[in-house]
Amino acid sequence: MMLSRSLRRKILATLLASVGFLLLYQATVIDSRTRPDGTLYAPRPRVEYIATAYCKGETTASGVAVKSGVAAADPRMLPVGSVVQVEGVPEQHQGIYTVLDTGPKVQGRHVDLYMWSCNEALAFGRRPVALTVLRRGWNPNGPDSGSVAPDARTGSAPRP
Repeated sequence: MMLSRSLRRKILATLLASVGFLLLYQATVIDSRTRPDGTLYAPRPRVEYIATAYCKGETTASGVAVKSGVAAADPRMLPVGSVVQVEGVPEQHQGIYTVLDTGPKVQGRHVDLYMWSCNEALAFGRRPVALTVLRRGWNPNGPDSGSVAPDARTGSAPRP
């Protein structure tokens, strides 16, 4: 075969294959900022919440073992399974949390972040945070996926 004899041909073939792959990749990558119909998703609003931290317990209200990245919230505001992004906390605690727990003192616009260290949880204290709801509840394809409940913006509980 002619390709195996010449180093120049090998380099040329590698470059052509690389360029072809990159062009194909660029043409087929789906932009996560757009909907399937090509329109842009609306930016999600940031909601002011009060954040505290907890360190006790072994199992959450959803039955999952506690671990870093778990949060507790009022299920009327953020149902179990909601995914939120928390900002306005120390850098090591900023990030994405999944609401897998509830608590008797976690009501209204209050979120409780799990921390392994009780000393760290005590040092965290009580502070205002900016919370962005990335997904509301368990069903990511449901009618309210990615939306904030109207009552989550106002802090009032929904009416039955």
